[in-house]
Amino acid sequence: MNTSPPLHVAVGIVKNAQGQILIAQRHKSAHQGGLWEFPGGKLECNETPEMALVRELQEEIGIVVKKISRLITLYHRYPDLIVHLHVFWVNEFLGEVTCCENQPLRWVTPHLLKDYPFLKANQPIITAIRLPVYYAIVDDTRKLSPQQQLTELLKQNITLIQARLKTSSSLETTQFFDYAVPRCRDQKVILMTNSANQPCAAYQAEGLHLTSHDLLRCSQRPHAYLWVSASCHSLEELQHAEKIGIDFAVLAPVMPTKTHHEAPALGWLQFSKWVAECTLPVYALGGMNLSDLESAIEYGAQGIASIRAFIVSPIEMT
Repeated sequence: MNTSPPLHVAVGIVKNAQGQILIAQRHKSAHQGGLWEFPGGKLECNETPEMALVRELQEEIGIVVKKISRLITLYHRYPDLIVHLHVFWVNEFLGEVTCCENQPLRWVTPHLLKDYPFLKANQPIITAIRLPVYYAIVDDTRKLSPQQQLTELLKQNITLIQARLKTSSSLETTQFFDYAVPRCRDQKVILMTNSANQPCAAYQAEGLHLTSHDLLRCSQRPHAYLWVSASCHSLEELQHAEKIGIDFAVLAPVMPTKTHHEAPALGWLQFSKWVAECTLPVYALGGMNLSDLESAIEYGAQGIASIRAFIVSPIEMT
């Protein structure tokens, strides 16, 4: 077992005006040569990740970073080394991207990143880039119908939606997906079905969200879905999700909730500690409001997930 301290690396996700992401190919003679990666480099003595990123991107691709924001922080364990990756969006920069170290560079549309052979440590970053910061949950215990909830979410341009229809009949679930699938497809929205839903509608959705119970019953990533996520309530569940290749997870409850008021809240510090020990994007769920997004990202989350934060219905406020 490797006991050496982790190697800290700052990584920049540089986007151009067309929404393309900059990637670099490692020199053939380098370790894992020929594979693609995102620009960045090792932290030097007394550097913060932010300082290292500014220096590395100026040295490597000739730009002056002006504004960044956190994307994801993760560990990757090689047989002889643990790498701690601090990944940031580069929101604003000066200068033209230049190949300063003779490495091939390429601008790639986000959904095509998965087609390139990347370093294994970069795979969760690709997932994080493709995911939004909001994960909305349509729930059939609300006074608004699932169809009404979906319509409201689409109006807000939410692009990741889970349908959790645990109390609906098979017919009601089928009717919802008949309504939802074409509308989500037209707006390029990822629609997830919950594993507790009636199975008749399961394969109409683009993704599958596993309950924690169903997650622990899986020994491998379920097939037939472009996206698979899972509900987690402990570090062990997060690690199992990572082990079987789940794309992303929600960790709950971060704060007290109306739906699970009996469950003790984790709090941000515990949330942050567990997320730091896994290598997949994790959404904060439980008592979340839109105003919590900045805190969630600061504590290591991909973003926030919620049943109620995106839709405040007057008939549910009493």
